[in-house]
Amino acid sequence: MTRPGALEVDWLALCRRATCALREVLAGSPSTRERAEETGERGEGGDRTLVIDRAAEDAVFALLDEQHAAGHRFCAISEERGVVDYGSPDVRVVVDPIDGSLNAKRGLPHHAISIAVADGPTMADVAFGYVYDYGPGEEWAARRGEGATLDGRRLDPAAGERRDASGRLEVLGLESADPRWVAEVAAVLPDHAARVRALGSIAVTLCQVAAARLDAMLTLRRTRAVDAAAGQLIVREAGGEVAFVGFEEPLGAPLDVEPRSPMVAARTAATLARLAEVPRA
Repeated sequence: MTRPGALEVDWLALCRRATCALREVLAGSPSTRERAEETGERGEGGDRTLVIDRAAEDAVFALLDEQHAAGHRFCAISEERGVVDYGSPDVRVVVDPIDGSLNAKRGLPHHAISIAVADGPTMADVAFGYVYDYGPGEEWAARRGEGATLDGRRLDPAAGERRDASGRLEVLGLESADPRWVAEVAAVLPDHAARVRALGSIAVTLCQVAAARLDAMLTLRRTRAVDAAAGQLIVREAGGEVAFVGFEEPLGAPLDVEPRSPMVAARTAATLARLAEVPRA
């Protein structure tokens, strides 16, 4: 059993410290040439590891080491290191130090730190989610059953979607935006949306749905938990809907390092159901 108090860690404070540490990492490598430098290794998720990825993850794990030394028991899951045992699998800390690392490498605005804490093995069990977008400098957070916030202000759970005169969503977010994958769904997208946006970060795109800046979003290929765990809770606590379409239970995707399922998020259940057919097709 997990020792009492693991979920009662001040995770928001820890995330803010991690945000500051990552800001220093990025400031220390301001150019694309510096940020594009690779370590020569691949992370547990299979992608080539950038030097800034490694430095960012080291900074976050140093903070997790502190919590373990203070007596808290949990495990951590990250794209670079995989599953790291800190004494118990009952509480899971899902870490993506730089979601949108290509954006970070190229100096494009949307790249974020994403941290989620769960008391079980699936998306449904996420109890705390945090995303900080370094582009606009926005902090998104949510606690299960307590709502979601942007820079400390409560997001309106009644915020709806916007549609154009023909009934299509005004703006739809797309991620996993490889041109080949976009081409596969290009013929059906006009049935659903008047405009699309690809921000380059799943965590940030989910947050835009939470704030009703985007009417919905979908990923065109399987999504990793490290990219989505925090953002999906923020959407749900802000009154939106999320489904991992490869699973019978919408929130049944496991919290691990493997890409498991396409994901859809929307402001309404009806839109979620319609969009869920796009990645399935």
